[in-house]
Amino acid sequence: MTRHFLRDDDLTPDEQAEVLALASRMKADRHGWQPLAGPRTVAVLFDKPTLRTQVSFTTGIAELGGYPMLVDGKLAQIGVRESVADTARVLGPQVAAVVWRTFEQTRLEEMAAYAGVPVVNALTDEFHPCQLLADLQTVVEHKGATAGLTVAFLGDSACNMAHSYLLAGATAGMHVRVSGPAGYEPDPQVLARAREIAAGTGGSADYVADPVEAVTGADVVATDTWVSMGKESEASDRQSPFVPYAVTDDLLTHADAAAIVLHCLPAYRGKEITAEVLDGPRAVVWDEAENRLHAQKALLTWLLERSRGDA
Repeated sequence: MTRHFLRDDDLTPDEQAEVLALASRMKADRHGWQPLAGPRTVAVLFDKPTLRTQVSFTTGIAELGGYPMLVDGKLAQIGVRESVADTARVLGPQVAAVVWRTFEQTRLEEMAAYAGVPVVNALTDEFHPCQLLADLQTVVEHKGATAGLTVAFLGDSACNMAHSYLLAGATAGMHVRVSGPAGYEPDPQVLARAREIAAGTGGSADYVADPVEAVTGADVVATDTWVSMGKESEASDRQSPFVPYAVTDDLLTHADAAAIVLHCLPAYRGKEITAEVLDGPRAVVWDEAENRLHAQKALLTWLLERSRGDA
């Protein structure tokens, strides 16, 4: 059976732990795995702006012995010039996997239904699961483990990062609190699914409106831009409601004294996070950015090993 990674809960708790352990080993031995030797091609499709995703996937695919075939979504016009299903039928026989950074989750699901090879979510409007693998790897590096830790995500609780924190954090046995203003609550179905997962891992998942309550005692504090891609027209309306959720030194006084700070980047200093915090000793964002490489290499290797023809 072909395995895909379309959202964070596509991995069970044990499977997530396997991928994270492999990512750690790969970080220690950058060129020790060559599942794409040949080289085999991985299609990497971008419908949205990218820096870290493009750099980490192209570098990672090359280090795994493969060839990263970059596809500009504006030129390909997937779903416009031809359907997602037809595009998948073209790509599948020619590549080992498809990595896609796109808009609606349904586009990714349709690609997975027809490609016949592993499909990886490199970001959609609903989820950003590869980023969470990197975030969890970073937490393990700095905290030793994930289970039992409390993570607070501040900002737009309806965004893809908040949803992925709920699902991936619960899968990792963490106590996840997402916090944002009224009108920006997480998808109720995602929150319910996170709570279902947490019931089996010893974690928890909650929406906490008060940012101080959310960060109190937290071991990890995370944030993201207040204006996600595709929401640029709402930028002026989003400033005032989100100000109390900015990650500042004052807010962090309520977190655990050894709390670390994560941001998936790009960061806007003076908005969702202050320069003092982002550039200070608590922030581990540069480790987090590097770990996109190692986590995604591990994910691709894991998916290929467990998919039809590679088991």
